[in-house]
Amino acid sequence: MTLTDDRLVIRRPDEHLLVIRKPDDWHVHLRDGEMLGHVVNATARQFARAIVMPNLKPPVTTTAAGAAYRDRILAAVDPALDFTPLITCYLTDGIAGDELARGHGEGVFTAAKLYPAHATTNSAHGVTDVAQIRDALETMQRIGMPLLIHGEVTDSHVDIFDREAVFIERTLIGLVRDYPELKIVFEHITTAEAVAFVEASGANVAATITPHHLAINRNAMFEGGIRPHLYCLPVLKREKHQLALRKAATSGNPKFFLGTDSAPHVASTKETACGCAGCYNAPFALESYAKTFDEEGALDRLEGFASDFGPDFYGLPRNTGSVTLERTAVTVPERIGDVVPFHAGETLGWRFAGA
Repeated sequence: MTLTDDRLVIRRPDEHLLVIRKPDDWHVHLRDGEMLGHVVNATARQFARAIVMPNLKPPVTTTAAGAAYRDRILAAVDPALDFTPLITCYLTDGIAGDELARGHGEGVFTAAKLYPAHATTNSAHGVTDVAQIRDALETMQRIGMPLLIHGEVTDSHVDIFDREAVFIERTLIGLVRDYPELKIVFEHITTAEAVAFVEASGANVAATITPHHLAINRNAMFEGGIRPHLYCLPVLKREKHQLALRKAATSGNPKFFLGTDSAPHVASTKETACGCAGCYNAPFALESYAKTFDEEGALDRLEGFASDFGPDFYGLPRNTGSVTLERTAVTVPERIGDVVPFHAGETLGWRFAGA
C-alpha cells in the first residue's frame, strides 16, 4: 500500500484483499448508557470518526450537553481503538444561533441535526417548521456549520413511502434556495427523487447512503412474514429506488458518501406490537458495503465513497491509516447480545481483516 496524490493505491495481490484508506461513518446512533457501551466499539473498530446523532433523552441541545456526551462515548471506547466521535446538536424550535456558534467554535459541535417533529425515534422535540430555526440557519451558513437533515414530512395523510419526495418539494427546495451557502447533508436518502435532487444541486448539497438501503428493498420486510428488524425510518422503498441508490453510491460522484444510520434497539422493542425503527448494521457495515460495490463491479470506487468524499465535504482531513477487507465468507450472528444485527444469519463474501 502506498500513497499517491493523497489517494491510497488499492493493492489486491491475489484478488482476495482490498486495502482502502481508513473510512468514517457520517451518520450513526450510538445511544447512551448501557446500549452505548454495548455498540460503540462495533463502530470504532471499523471507522476512524463518526458523526453521532443527538436524539437522546433528553436530546443534545447545548454545548455542555454535547461535551458531556462526547466524554461518555470516549469513556466507553476500547482504549486500543483510535476513534473520534463528532458530536451534533439537536435543533429545536427557536434554538439560539449563538449557542450553535459557541459549540462549533469550541470544537464540540461538528454539525447540527434537523429532525422534523415526530419523524423518527426520539424526535418529539424536533422542528415543527424551518421558519422556527431561521436564526440557527443563518448562523450556520455564516460560520460554515453543516446542516444534517432527516428529510421526511410527518403529515399522517401522506403515504409513508412518499414522505421523502414530498419533503423535497415542500421544504428542501426552498431551504436550498433561501440559504445558498449553507452546507446541507440530505441524510440516509432512500428514493430516486432524492438522488436526482442531490445530483442537480450545487456543491454544498450532499447525501449519505446506508448499507441496508443499498442491500435490500421493501420486499425484504415482508419475506415469509413481517421482518421487524428490517423496519427503519426512512422506510425501505421499491426496487427502482434501491437501484437508483446503488447507482449513485457506486458512481464515484463525491456528493454521495457513507453513513450507516446504524440504530440499535434491543430485540424486545423490535419484536412487539409497535416496534421501534432502526437497523443495527455497525458490526458488519464495511462488509455490507463491499458486497454491494462488488456486485456492481465498482470495488475501485469504494474508497472514495467510504473514506474520501465525506471528509472532503466536511472540510476535514482524510485519514492516513488503512483498513483491509478480505474476500472470504463470514457469517453474521443471529444476535449480538440483545440486539439483532443487519444481515443476521446471512453469509457475506467479505470480512473486515482490521486496520
